[in-house]
Amino acid sequence: MRMKTAFAVATAALLGLTACGADDTPKDTGPVSLRMTIWTANEAHLKLFNEIAAEYKAAHPDVTEIKFDSLPFDTYTTALTTQIAGGNQPDLAWILENSAPDFVSSGALVPLDDTLKKTPGYQFEDLGASPMKLWQSQGKLYAYPFSTSPFGVFVNNDLVKKAGKPTPAELIAAGNWTWDTALQTAAAVNAATGKAGLVVRDFDYKAWQNLASFWGGWGAQAWSADGRTCGFDKPEMVEAMTTLHKAIFTDKALPGPGVSADFFAGDAAMTITQISRASLLKNQFGWDLVPLPQGKVGSYAVFGQAGIGVFKKGRHAAAAQDFLAFMTSPANSAKLAAYFPPPRTSQQTAETLAKTNPLLKPDQLQKVVVDGIAKGTVGPSHAGFAELSQTVRAGLDPLWQPQADVKAVLSGVCAKIAPQLAKQ
Repeated sequence: MRMKTAFAVATAALLGLTACGADDTPKDTGPVSLRMTIWTANEAHLKLFNEIAAEYKAAHPDVTEIKFDSLPFDTYTTALTTQIAGGNQPDLAWILENSAPDFVSSGALVPLDDTLKKTPGYQFEDLGASPMKLWQSQGKLYAYPFSTSPFGVFVNNDLVKKAGKPTPAELIAAGNWTWDTALQTAAAVNAATGKAGLVVRDFDYKAWQNLASFWGGWGAQAWSADGRTCGFDKPEMVEAMTTLHKAIFTDKALPGPGVSADFFAGDAAMTITQISRASLLKNQFGWDLVPLPQGKVGSYAVFGQAGIGVFKKGRHAAAAQDFLAFMTSPANSAKLAAYFPPPRTSQQTAETLAKTNPLLKPDQLQKVVVDGIAKGTVGPSHAGFAELSQTVRAGLDPLWQPQADVKAVLSGVCAKIAPQLAKQ
């Protein structure tokens, strides 16, 4: 109850920020200190952000500080909306795709179109229509989608070979990289080495939406495209989650609840994640990056998105818009592409991405990122996602037991979220 109350208060605060029209945007006076909330504390990411900020400050003496405020990923949206509820909203913020509908419709964000279009050399027309869709309402752009990043599979080839199994690259060459062979490989590694087979990074039996990279192979969805109909009890989802449950509790292909394994520390054979994590590789083992395995629907891709929005009631909304335009210019977008695939059509090529991704080969970038953006679907998002997500998480908790009745649990999830979906 306390969690739901916090969500309700935070969401009410967000939706309450609708009174400001364009003329009400605070004007910048005196020294400007900008604060931008983000969910990464990765040193390589922060180094790049601070370099871009330093370049901007050098050309704008009135901007004395640009602070990147790192909030924990697991509780990021809740922490951000709590700041808003307390009257401490940042000037700019990263926004996760799952909460995009709430932020875009809230009236709290400044429409960015005019600023970006008027910025010399910005090339607004280069922004792709598909990456922009989630962040627009009534023809206006309310957050810049700085990252459209498909999920791929990082592979520790050394562990796979120790288990006597063909590597995923070899399976791809043989036309046999499927969820069946991927899970067989993962189980074999665990049996032979004691290491984890496959880790869905950031899932940890809590962030269920990250499983979309798995169940997408069966064509399953959390809910219908219009957000009104639950998809957890549909045959595609039941089959996908039955396969996952068996892989966890019978085959030991994935570490069970309460067991942590860090691929980048050499503790797992494979992990599903995005290219922004490549900076964690230390080359202590032979590794590869491959697309998601083929599922019942054949080849597929799922990507996550993140947008950057400017708050109307931030202390320096005008300066924040100007910095956003600078940070996402063609030149800086190319720099950010080292970790965050950009929405710029001209930069969505393996050759362009390879220039700022020296660890990754052009072929890896083509198959995972470029092809993934072209054919992929975005992960789950919905109005009121924070509370909805908690309901789904609680509903799925009984699934993470060896003797769980998968179909019954998934039907229970739908029974719980149906009233929330019906509100849409």
